[in-house]
Amino acid sequence: MTTLVRKLISTANAAKPVAPYNQAVVADRTVYVSGCLGLDKTTMKLVPGGATEQTEMALQNLEEVLKAADSGIDKVVKNTVFLKDLNDFGAVNEVYKRVFNKDFPARSCFQVAKLPMDALVEIECIAMTGPVRTVQSE
Repeated sequence: MTTLVRKLISTANAAKPVAPYNQAVVADRTVYVSGCLGLDKTTMKLVPGGATEQTEMALQNLEEVLKAADSGIDKVVKNTVFLKDLNDFGAVNEVYKRVFNKDFPARSCFQVAKLPMDALVEIECIAMTGPVRTVQSE
């Protein structure tokens, strides 16, 4: 029987976890990225501003974690977006569509009671590694 690899991902190019978890875990060719907040990697504080600025930083952190896992935005298959206030949905989408601008992954978005560090936005994803070809259904 072949042994599957479970690789723990950590990069200094993104904000460190704020609790006992890894930035991502790769299981075989699937990457599970933990929720990314709009944290500045140097100060480990939320970036100033609102949902727009936090989304920009959260997506930068997400991209860096994906790179560290030998993946990328183009290999994301599912995102989950958590918002403190669903009224920020439009502002978050404006930033989101600049990063995810074609071949959109599946996505869920929820308003939650509270996020770590009282963040306004948290984004997690599932992605692939290695060669990936995107095709459209007919």
